[in-house]
Amino acid sequence: MKLRTVFAFFAAACMAAAALAQQPIVIKFSHVVALDTPKGLAAEYFKKIAEERTRGRVKVEVYPNSQLYKDKEELEALQLGAVQMLAPSMAKFGPMGVREYEAFDLPYIFDDYKELHRVTQGPIGQLLLKKLDSKGIAGLAFWDNGFKVMSANKPLRMPDDFKGLKMRIQSSKVLDLQMRALGAIPQVMAFSEVYQALQTGVVDGTENPVSNLYTQKMYEVQKYVTLSDHGYLGYALIANKKFWDSLPADIRVILDGAVKDSTKFANDLAQKKNDEDLESIRKSGKSQIITLTPQEKMAWKKALFKVHRESEARIGKELLQSIYKETGFDPGKL
Repeated sequence: MKLRTVFAFFAAACMAAAALAQQPIVIKFSHVVALDTPKGLAAEYFKKIAEERTRGRVKVEVYPNSQLYKDKEELEALQLGAVQMLAPSMAKFGPMGVREYEAFDLPYIFDDYKELHRVTQGPIGQLLLKKLDSKGIAGLAFWDNGFKVMSANKPLRMPDDFKGLKMRIQSSKVLDLQMRALGAIPQVMAFSEVYQALQTGVVDGTENPVSNLYTQKMYEVQKYVTLSDHGYLGYALIANKKFWDSLPADIRVILDGAVKDSTKFANDLAQKKNDEDLESIRKSGKSQIITLTPQEKMAWKKALFKVHRESEARIGKELLQSIYKETGFDPGKL
């Protein structure tokens, strides 16, 4: 009788262990933007291919639109293990002590995607991803959103047009300096709160890639959109390092492949999506689209280059020089 009991207990334990072993690895992937943005669509693509390729051994739960955490909360949630993956904008890493990422906030440091990708997809990008290790974060890849435009309820053609305007920014010392260089008053605010702040006049304007401006309907409460392309907004695809490092070796190989393929998907999509959304804004008639002349854009560049000098000590002179060399940026031409 006792022997049968032992066997029964052992069998039950084996069945429980087998059931546990069959439980999928759950990855909670949180982000703050809409589903139909480059980041939102790339997150869904990562979910699709990760689940398909692992044959259900991994389940990815995507939470868009700040459903779980706002801008300021999501990185802490990742470090605590409450979520396993994020794709925050790179401005988020400066306040947590990885100031090298503030280079991506510098105005006019990249003229186009080609210059940008020489940095994000080359040795500099890999070095920056490794910088996150000490924060308990595994840096996986860089995802594009796009180059930013300015919006307000008055036309913004020259730097002087910004004087006295309250402009929403992410929490970034570089973006603070950028707005002050234009004579504006920077206002740090969570992304999820921006539409209402624009609608009620708490802030006068903002900067965003077109896809964010469109999907969050900010263009409906902004009379003018200036195609300044003054800065870049991209994301670092990251994971909780302890979680990522503990994945079974075969799962890790598959997910590394899913990261690579979803990164190509994200970056191929970004420019296309921004172009399509700009056309939608134009057709809506709610915002007037302003295209800067070469002379006007040069005035912006000259007004904003001092932000590079003011940020050099924070970001690191050596890193900035490396980026300038990679992109061909020549401060002497300004």
